[in-house]
Amino acid sequence: MNTMKIYTVIIALFTFYFAVGQSQIGNADMELWENVGAPTEEPTNWNSFKTGSGSFAGFANKQVERSTSVRAGATGMYCARIWSTSVFGIVANGNMTLGQINLGSSTPANAMNYNYTKSSDPNFSEACVNAPDSIVAWVKYTQAGAGAQQARISTILHDAYDLRDPIDAASQSHVIATAILNYNATGGNWTRLSVPFTYVATPGLVPASVLVTFTTNSTPGGGAANDEVLVDDIQLIYNSGVGISTQNLIDFQVNYEESTLSLFGDYLGDLQISSLNGSNVYAGKALSKMTISIPSGIYFATLTNTLGQTTTKKFVVR
Repeated sequence: MNTMKIYTVIIALFTFYFAVGQSQIGNADMELWENVGAPTEEPTNWNSFKTGSGSFAGFANKQVERSTSVRAGATGMYCARIWSTSVFGIVANGNMTLGQINLGSSTPANAMNYNYTKSSDPNFSEACVNAPDSIVAWVKYTQAGAGAQQARISTILHDAYDLRDPIDAASQSHVIATAILNYNATGGNWTRLSVPFTYVATPGLVPASVLVTFTTNSTPGGGAANDEVLVDDIQLIYNSGVGISTQNLIDFQVNYEESTLSLFGDYLGDLQISSLNGSNVYAGKALSKMTISIPSGIYFATLTNTLGQTTTKKFVVR
């Protein structure tokens, strides 16, 4: 899957490199697709079982496809359709994620089945270096079986770590914020979901990635075959004065060329530069230009101004 997502990421980094902006999710309107009609069909920038990892990945079914059943007022022609299947009475929930699905067990609730950010691979990770207040998505959830069932949207903002969803003990200390909602069948109608982020007071964490997952049931193996969720028009929302988005009050840009790091904008304050793995590269007063020798890679510049306001920007050293 994969050249398209790499291209999207390069464009996103290029834009970030020269301009100040707020992170959004690639192909959030579900207009771009790969391998349409094939067993490996998936929306660009998103993943399902056919690109999964784990010892049971070879047994995965196709459970996502492009659909034209969009709502009135949608931004494009297509949405994503995900659905559940059943094999020998075991239900496999439909699952679409920005990360990669690991299929490590035939038992749905087994801890070896999870979605995860694979930070080394842009096909299975989504950069997010800002602090959104909520996530919005349009969904249409149709329940095939009986009983009160709920579908699920799970969004986890985290630092540079291969975080898992469901969140395990090792991932917990890397969580910055979560926006998670279990929701009922929508009665044959499209419904707009708005899910606020709950921020965790963990000092020192720098936003790096967001892991978003849509599933046909909030319980692994729950529901019935042919439960269906349509998904479209996803957006991260930033509201001034809510959450920790006051970080965006500092307006600065970062450029690095031939060992010279340049700051543009409101750069007065203290600057800390860290690598993707969290190693500290520089800590000191922010200057408009400084000579720092940094190896090639992706870095985060965190600026704290004289009012105590903090923001973080990603930059690339070629």
